[in-house]
Amino acid sequence: MSTVPLLGRLCLRSAFRRPRVSPLQSFGLSVRTQGYLVSHRRPPGGQGQKKFLYALLTPAAFVRLSEEDNGDGKTAEEHMLEASREEIKKSIPEDAHGLNRAWKGFYLFLDLYIYEPIATGFRLLHLAIIFIPVIATIPVIWLGRRIKERDNERAGTLWWYNFLVRSMERAGPAFIKLGQWAASRTDIFPQQMCNRMSSLHSNAPAHSLAVTKRTIVKAFNGRPFEEIFEEFHEKPLGVGAIAQVYKAKLKPDLAALGDDDLDPDPPNLRRRMRKNVDVLVKSTPSRVPSTYVAIKVLHPKVERIVRRDLRIMAFFASVINAIPTMEWLSLPDEVLQFGEMMRLQLDLRIESANLTMFRKKFKDRTTAWFPYPYASYTTRQVLIEEFAQGIPLAAFLEDGGGVFQQEIADEGLDAFLHMLLIDNFIHADLHPGNIMVRFYKPEQLSLAFGRHKESPSPENSTDVTEEVLQQLRPHRHNPAAWQAQLEQIDREGYRPQLIFIDTGLVTTLNQTNRTNFLDLFKAIAEFDGYRAGHLMVDRCRQPDAVIDREVFALKMQHLVLGVKSRTFALGNIKIGDVLNEVLAMVRAHHVRMEGDFVNVVISILLLEGIGRSLDPNLDLFK
Repeated sequence: MSTVPLLGRLCLRSAFRRPRVSPLQSFGLSVRTQGYLVSHRRPPGGQGQKKFLYALLTPAAFVRLSEEDNGDGKTAEEHMLEASREEIKKSIPEDAHGLNRAWKGFYLFLDLYIYEPIATGFRLLHLAIIFIPVIATIPVIWLGRRIKERDNERAGTLWWYNFLVRSMERAGPAFIKLGQWAASRTDIFPQQMCNRMSSLHSNAPAHSLAVTKRTIVKAFNGRPFEEIFEEFHEKPLGVGAIAQVYKAKLKPDLAALGDDDLDPDPPNLRRRMRKNVDVLVKSTPSRVPSTYVAIKVLHPKVERIVRRDLRIMAFFASVINAIPTMEWLSLPDEVLQFGEMMRLQLDLRIESANLTMFRKKFKDRTTAWFPYPYASYTTRQVLIEEFAQGIPLAAFLEDGGGVFQQEIADEGLDAFLHMLLIDNFIHADLHPGNIMVRFYKPEQLSLAFGRHKESPSPENSTDVTEEVLQQLRPHRHNPAAWQAQLEQIDREGYRPQLIFIDTGLVTTLNQTNRTNFLDLFKAIAEFDGYRAGHLMVDRCRQPDAVIDREVFALKMQHLVLGVKSRTFALGNIKIGDVLNEVLAMVRAHHVRMEGDFVNVVISILLLEGIGRSLDPNLDLFK
């Protein structure tokens, strides 16, 4: 039990570690005067004024943070996370005096020095009850016959992976997310373990409807719940590890009348000509955000639970890192990165800001689309965004894309490469469940060259999504009927459009990692595997820990030469197999890649699987 007080002292140190000056502080009051933060009176000067600004952070302020370049080498996500954490950092208010200041100081002392260490210690005991059996059964991994089709893993090893996953599901939100994150790190963990981790799901019970209503009313500044929604589906659409999602319909006075966040300028000749080109080349749709919304509400107290779990993970990561031969894993750094990923998801204003950024970046591009975020009603605990009305991409992978399969595959590849190579703002969770397909009627050419009003207006546009979906839904799991109906929809003039949802996690490479990635991308595109191998070794996290760097470079050269005589058409080469082999080599030679770098590779793996299913002839380098 000596671990508990030791862990408590560690928690106290981390709780009082003062952060560096955050990016929002560099704005001073300029943020407030430019409309990113709203106040009704000028707060007192000094530190109190900065606290006041943090208390009024809005999604628009996070958008501003993501767009600013402070020259500090940090990414947009890091800037937003710093501001979010600074906002909730506990301290005694500057304007507290006398007995009030003494009481607040005493309460802060009790919370940080007494309550939190004790609560963290009890949480540690709870986790020990769950995971001690997992540790005790480790010898099972050496038992059983080897199964060739499962990467030659032993039967005992596969059983232990299943036992570990079940234990993580019981351990709570942070460990569920940890397993899902570990599933993407095939550069560290065995492939079969990652495959099993990818099936992790939350068994968390839904919190009460009363808590949901109270949280939503607070987000709408006390407006009565009955005056917010025309419809509210009380049964959650889904319950995740950290939040649950509802479907509702806003009152008319709260709903958006159009994509006003994307088209603030009045129409002119140049904009009309650009629009006509888009109609001919991209078939850009005209649409009005739906009054139906998806509402994500954080579970109560989830932030405190996750914070305690992260402290416990950091403690044991430091212990494991002290074991000889284990330092190459750099587990404390991995826990730190995982903690940042978790904290990003615990502030829903960041997800709203990500939606806004994606919508801006895709404003004049392909028909890929992101839901409209209701930023005015979004808080740390509540996210309100347009309900994505469409069919999951998984349905097209299962029943076939028919006449639209090449168009859907091209749109998906174009969207991803824009995120990766141009925007450096990459959706980090691009599995088929987070991509949907809707159908629309293309806009008509505008022959109006003056400044008079265009017709039809967004308010009078017809939303055809639901009527097309009603035609398709009855034919799910019947590929022949499904594809016949797609042909009918094609004859009627409808076009597909991709919808990307769940933007809570975004990968942005800092300047160093972006340069490394583009250099590596260029080397592979030029089939220079030897140079690519040396680039990976020289620019990895711990070059000194790499085993046989020259052998690693030669293996990379051999791998690249194996595909040199063919193209990168997915029908000729399985990009997923190539990348999986690279990750296996990285794991064997202890080449520690940056987490963001691996996230990009995983996104390519997911894209390859989707592209192969829709259009085997899709060429990644065309």
